[in-house]
Amino acid sequence: MDKIHYEQLQETLYHEVMDNGLQVYVLPKPGFKKTYATFTTKYGSIDNHFRVEGQEEISVPDGIAHFLEHKMFEEPEGDIFATFASQGASANAFTSFDQTSYLFSATENIPANLETLINFVQNPYFTDQNVEKEKGIIGQEIGMYADNPDWRVYFGLIEAMYKTHPVHIDIAGTVESIGTITKETLYTCYNAFYHPSNMLLFIVGGVEPEEVFELVRTNQAKKNYQPQGEIDRLFEDEPAGVNERRRVTRLPVSLPKCLFGFKETRLGITGEERVKQDLTTKLVLDLLFGSSTELYQKLYDMDLISDSFGHEYNSDPNYAFSAIGGDTRDPDELLRVVTEEINTLMEAGFKAENFERARKKKIGGYLRMMNSPENIAHEFTRYRLRGGDFFNVLPLYESITLEDVNQRLRDHINWDQLAVSLVVSPE
Repeated sequence: MDKIHYEQLQETLYHEVMDNGLQVYVLPKPGFKKTYATFTTKYGSIDNHFRVEGQEEISVPDGIAHFLEHKMFEEPEGDIFATFASQGASANAFTSFDQTSYLFSATENIPANLETLINFVQNPYFTDQNVEKEKGIIGQEIGMYADNPDWRVYFGLIEAMYKTHPVHIDIAGTVESIGTITKETLYTCYNAFYHPSNMLLFIVGGVEPEEVFELVRTNQAKKNYQPQGEIDRLFEDEPAGVNERRRVTRLPVSLPKCLFGFKETRLGITGEERVKQDLTTKLVLDLLFGSSTELYQKLYDMDLISDSFGHEYNSDPNYAFSAIGGDTRDPDELLRVVTEEINTLMEAGFKAENFERARKKKIGGYLRMMNSPENIAHEFTRYRLRGGDFFNVLPLYESITLEDVNQRLRDHINWDQLAVSLVVSPE
């Protein structure tokens, strides 16, 4: 068991790798009544073409990672949610572009709930009947999202940016793609990506680390996992530019929805370098579009944006993009003003006092996050699976300079990489 102390945060993280390769992390929070645990596989919607070392390459239907997440909760003896509820826990799961996480939150029966979490994720149960039944359920979910303007404008932006990379494919897939899923393809993906060596267990809250590790050691020793080679994720070459400059979707909306963003060109970096790029990019977006900026106030005074206006930066070693926008009465005027103001800022650079204010705000938000077991668990896991360390974010923020954000502004805001997604009412 390794012990890692972060002096600035006054936090101590415990880490152990099980004999089968499972990475286990425990963050004790003395005085906290709630315990939060996540069991995560590095497997998401983009992993639809892969090769496990020593095996043939395989392509699987779009949406299978999300489908698999749904099916994991079904056990021969019934729904696992009922088991968690009987033990005083709230359970859930989610699938993103690059990971699938199963989780619980509880204030009691922590050992029993932790055993339940580990065991159900490591005990798949797929039958022809329950797979066919799930297709109808997920098909309804896909239809619901197809009618959701916020979802459509978001994925419309990604579709406008990316031509071949599977990040542009809806996480749930399509009704047609999930229709081809069988229990055999589910087991193939499960066996490839749910091997302990591709997974991470994180527990945070009022727990004793050694007790948690002993529970996990004993649990895993009862299971027979053969060593597995590296997983090679296979992607087609993505063209450098955007797929299309502007995508328009027509749905009944009271106001047009406009999202615009920039397809990242600086890819392939990992570890702390990539974390610093992420943090710097998010600082740039805050300095451009945060609610206290001159541009935000100008757009608000012109009645071009509302409280729905926001921004994000989503990144992975082989894809990354920004997304900015919300509801607007006039998308073209919004884009005109934004382009004009950004071009002026790119020439002048950000003011030092604005940079310091934005950086301190980010640091404050990060420190507040340390009081939330949920946020700690999700952020640590996300950073760890991408080669970074969430608990080293503070010194990275402190290392970012005004010159860094001005350079990042000019690197990321590349008008040749701009894409726009609109949802407007039918004519």
